[in-house]
Amino acid sequence: MGQKINPLGFRLGTTQSHHSLWFAQPKKYSEGLEEDKKIRDCIKNYVQKNIKISSGMEGIARIEIKKRIDLIQIIIYMGFPKLLIEDKPQKVEELQMNVQKELNCVNRKLNIAITKISNPYGHPNILAEFIAGQLKNRVSFRKAMKKAIELTEQANTRGIQVQIAGRIDGKEIARVEWIREGRVPLQTIEAKIDYCSYTVRTIYGVLGIKIWIFVDEE
Repeated sequence: MGQKINPLGFRLGTTQSHHSLWFAQPKKYSEGLEEDKKIRDCIKNYVQKNIKISSGMEGIARIEIKKRIDLIQIIIYMGFPKLLIEDKPQKVEELQMNVQKELNCVNRKLNIAITKISNPYGHPNILAEFIAGQLKNRVSFRKAMKKAIELTEQANTRGIQVQIAGRIDGKEIARVEWIREGRVPLQTIEAKIDYCSYTVRTIYGVLGIKIWIFVDEE
């Protein structure tokens, strides 16, 4: 059968850049990797606990980490950042403290910045969260997928493919359903494609959501 590859890793160096920028000696590499995972998990948990968006979405598109010897710089790209910024500036400081506690880094400074994305629904992570929220509320999966596609069309993308796999609608046999709008050229390396896979826990089991978005090159 056709071999599959992660669209982001496939395009590294052409249209896609790394989300973590740091250098480590081979023996220390795994530690750096674990540290990144801890940072990302800590931020996501904090946002989930402290912020309730109307539909239960966190709205984090991606978290970029840049490390220097004495500094860890974290940039959080959010679709709906007003929840963190406008309300209370001390929320960001609290988040910073949380991450610092998690990492217990004494000799390194932490710097967290939050950037707003212009059209959040052009981003697969935020869309996946939207679909996950719909599925948890027992909206039929076709309706959820179509609604997601409508939302991306407003964010002027050139194509989108959404796939949901698992026990859809609580059926006994798991299956895969997908829907595509526009074009999604996965084999064209020059095409900038944004991708995410997301798991959602429903009452009748775990569903997997995959979203490919063919982004219009600005």
